[in-house]
Amino acid sequence: MTSRIFFIVTLVIFLVACSSAPKRNPLPLELIKQAHIDGIPDARFWGDDWPKFAVERLRAWSEADLREQFQGVYDKSHHYLAISGGGSQGAYGAGLLSGWTATGKRPEFTLVTGVSTGALTAPFAFLGPDYDDILKEIYTTTESDDIYKERGLLSAIFSDSIVDTKPLRSLIEKHISTQLIDKIAQEHRRGRRLYIGTMNLDAGRSMIWNIGSIANSDHPRKIALIHDIMQASASIPVFFTPVAIPVNVNGTQYDELHVDGGTGSQVFVYPAALDWREVTERLKVKGTPQVYVIRNGFIEPDYQGVNREVLPIANRSIGAMIRTQGIGDLFQIYALCTRDGNDFNLAYIPSTFDQKPKEEFDPNYMSELFDLGYELAKKGYSWEKYPPDYHLVHDSK
Repeated sequence: MTSRIFFIVTLVIFLVACSSAPKRNPLPLELIKQAHIDGIPDARFWGDDWPKFAVERLRAWSEADLREQFQGVYDKSHHYLAISGGGSQGAYGAGLLSGWTATGKRPEFTLVTGVSTGALTAPFAFLGPDYDDILKEIYTTTESDDIYKERGLLSAIFSDSIVDTKPLRSLIEKHISTQLIDKIAQEHRRGRRLYIGTMNLDAGRSMIWNIGSIANSDHPRKIALIHDIMQASASIPVFFTPVAIPVNVNGTQYDELHVDGGTGSQVFVYPAALDWREVTERLKVKGTPQVYVIRNGFIEPDYQGVNREVLPIANRSIGAMIRTQGIGDLFQIYALCTRDGNDFNLAYIPSTFDQKPKEEFDPNYMSELFDLGYELAKKGYSWEKYPPDYHLVHDSK
């Protein structure tokens, strides 16, 4: 028996070593600061930093320059929307946005950010209520087969993921059309911003992509690049296929491996390294900037008896880690709002919603979540003003 197990393990190691996963030309460590997307100097920046050129440009531009470059947001009130990950639970945020539209009070967002499923929602939220119907279609009719296809055991061993995500790519290509990307570019020229987060797996750091800048560029593969970024942001490591994004250094092309942005942060607004008060002062923002955070998930823990088996233990552990990481992200955003003078507003799935999905992407489950978000928003959503349990400490003082 022992020799048989040894043979099987050795065979599996051999097969993995000889696997047919795509070959790479990874970016060397010493070139990491020089890597860029040709022709788009502000295509991206690290999630824990702010590019030096952006700071210098903000300070160097005259008032006339700023008024011209940010005509849609200069000397106006600001509204920032951050949409978290959450898989099929993104239906809640989609419904909330649609219900918000129904009130007639949904603002034009100055800045929209998205991670994972939030990255799929963000472009439509950015472009406004005219795209609510597309959001509803995506989040109430999509099934698991529309996102991924199961691989066989040997196929998974030979690959870089458990499932094949070609269906997800097709879904992105269908809805993120050339016309939609042109409209994102148009809004970018008005000064509005659309950011999507991924995880640079090679560097182990979050990366934020300036989708509007890419859309507004003359890059020959800008459409494919935006599709790459959106797919990468929603690609759960191991389960979904990672995305290799080409970068350039001194005329030589390398690639970076990017996966689900939720690996680094479940939701974000802007890097903590940025002096946002300086931004709002330079843009002469009217009133207090409003930050709206949609957490496509639950806040409260739920009790489940876990079987002593590998998959149930792994699934439960990862789920708990995602929930607590998401709460930590909310506290960071609240701290930034407090530091920078922004008003914090939080929405999340209430614990009273007790429906259970029958599969990873269950249209019935997602329709229920969409309707819940829609009805709550249509009645006038009661945004939380503090992160979870913070008000208990605050109110006791």
